[in-house]
Amino acid sequence: MMERDGRNPSLASTPMGTASRPFRGAPSGRGGEIDYRLARQHLISEYKKGRLAQHEVCDAHPELVRAAREVGQPTSEDCPICHDHKLVLVSYVFGPRLPAFGRCITTAKELKAFTKRSKEGEFACYVVEVCPACHWNHLARTFLLNPARSA
Repeated sequence: MMERDGRNPSLASTPMGTASRPFRGAPSGRGGEIDYRLARQHLISEYKKGRLAQHEVCDAHPELVRAAREVGQPTSEDCPICHDHKLVLVSYVFGPRLPAFGRCITTAKELKAFTKRSKEGEFACYVVEVCPACHWNHLARTFLLNPARSA
C-alpha cells in the first residue's frame, strides 16, 4: 500500500512502532491519523513464511533501541518475532524549529505541549514499536498534533 507521497510504509526504515495509543489519555480519532497495522501484519507474515530473514526485520538503529530502553512506553504486547519480550512504543515529533531527526517524546504532557504550538506550524507524531531484545521495529502510526490547522 502506497502513501500519497509515494512512500511504501512496509519498506520505510523509520525509528518508530504499534497501533495502541502512545500514552494513556492521548486523544483518539485524530484527523490525519495513519495506522500501519496491515503493513505490519504483511511483514510478519513474510517473516513467518521464511521470505525474510530475522536480520531483515530486526534492524532497529542503536539510538532507537536506546530510546526504547530509556524512555519508551511499555506495552502488554509480546514481540511478534522473538516472543520473549514485551514491545515498547517510542514517539517522535517532527515540525518547525525541531532537529531534522525529530524530537523523542517521553510523556503525555510533552506531547500536549506540541499540540498547543499550532501557531508555529504543523507537527507530526510518529509512533514506533520496538523490541529492545531482538531489535524488531515497525512504524505503528502517524498523526498530526494540530489537525485543525491543516484543514
